[in-house]
Parts: sequence; C-alpha cells; structure tokens
Amino acid sequence: MLCEIYLPAFQNVYNNSKFSNMKYMYSLFIALVCSLASFAQDAANSIIGTWKNGEGTGHIEIYKTTSGHYAGKIVWLKEPIDEETGKPKLDKRNPDKSKRTLPTLGLINLRGFKYDADDKEWNGHIYDPKNGKDYSCKASLKDANTLKVRGYIGISLIGRTDTWTRIK
Repeated sequence: MLCEIYLPAFQNVYNNSKFSNMKYMYSLFIALVCSLASFAQDAANSIIGTWKNGEGTGHIEIYKTTSGHYAGKIVWLKEPIDEETGKPKLDKRNPDKSKRTLPTLGLINLRGFKYDADDKEWNGHIYDPKNGKDYSCKASLKDANTLKVRGYIGISLIGRTDTWTRIK
C-alpha cells in the first residue's frame, strides 16, 4: 500500500536523467546479487542425488529437507536380508534400544548437513548402522559424480574417508 502511494514520487526522481546512471548501477547490482545467490544455491544442491557407497553395499539418497538442511537415507542394500533371521536387516546395533527393530533399508543415516560455500563442503552427522555409532561428517565433491565422505570423532584428522559414486 505504501509503495503504491510513494512509488510515483520516487519514479519521477528515479527516471530523472541525473539518476540514469544510478538506476543502471542499481539494476546491475540487483542482477549480480540474484545471480550469485542462484550460483551458491546450485553449488549447495549439487550433493542431491543417489550415491553408491565405496564398498558397493548400499545406495544413499541425499535430499534437501524442509528445514533447508541436507539428509540421506539408505534406499538400497546389496544384502537386504539378515542371514541369521532370514528377514530384512534391522538396525540392531543402535545404542537406542527402541530403534533396534527399525529396518536398515529406509534408515536416515545422514542428517543436519549444511553447505559451507567458503570450504565448498557439507558438514553434518553420519550414522553407521554396521557399528551403531554416530560421527561428525564432512562431504565434498571431487567432481560431479564423486563424493568424498569423511566420518570422524572430534577433529577430522582422526577418521575415515569413503568415496561415493553418483548413480543418479
């Protein structure tokens, strides 16, 4: 409403030849800011997709959550059936006893990832259902189809890196 009232007055000043250069510079600035924001968002979203882990035993789908973070869930297992029970594998090593009956397939094992544009990496947490442990994690793209995933405790020097390959 206020814009409708004051806009004509500002347009007269804005369209004045004295302000033509300012108008051009302002428009250029807005275009630049929008393109940089778009570029940063594209870089952050480049992690989205389905990835095969380094051992080839699982596929993890990484997606953007409604909160704007990135998460990943196990969408395929090479061996989805537990040899001991003949039933789908469960998260039986989870430290939370109430979660030990949840299936491994569909398990969210990456959570809370945020993109750091300065370091060109995502930081969050990774859960390993093989041992039931949660780790801090850094992920970075080596190229469009190769993701370096490093799980660690405390500092990233003490940890393990796995190389994932994009499936789609």
